[in-house]
Amino acid sequence: MTVRSALLLAVLSLTACITADAVKTQNRERLSLLSIGMTKPQVLAAMGTESIQVFDRVSGLPAGKINNPYRTEAHQAGGQQWEILLYYTDLKASDGAITDDELTPLVLKNGVLDGWGWSYWRGIVETYEIRIR
Repeated sequence: MTVRSALLLAVLSLTACITADAVKTQNRERLSLLSIGMTKPQVLAAMGTESIQVFDRVSGLPAGKINNPYRTEAHQAGGQQWEILLYYTDLKASDGAITDDELTPLVLKNGVLDGWGWSYWRGIVETYEIRIR
């Protein structure tokens, strides 16, 4: 391989790199595809279920993976099964860690999308006195 072709390959691979910021932006855009009453498979199809290798914006080196959803939780309360799908949608601090305040909860009740966002989830937690960590 010549130096020129190696350089071209390096440039092409860097332009195809996905950053955490790109994942965040994509997930925020996908929220607009949601509507109350969607089934869990419909929500997952709209929001994605991929594990995405992300790269550092400056160095272009691998910086880890972001899973979609990033995390899930399940709770029983009020005779209902609550499932929370948390997606990475915000950046509060450029510290390399994804914290709860950088996630958006999608709230499913008995397998159907009931609402999303922290204020919505907190209302459910208070109403049904759900114990969370």
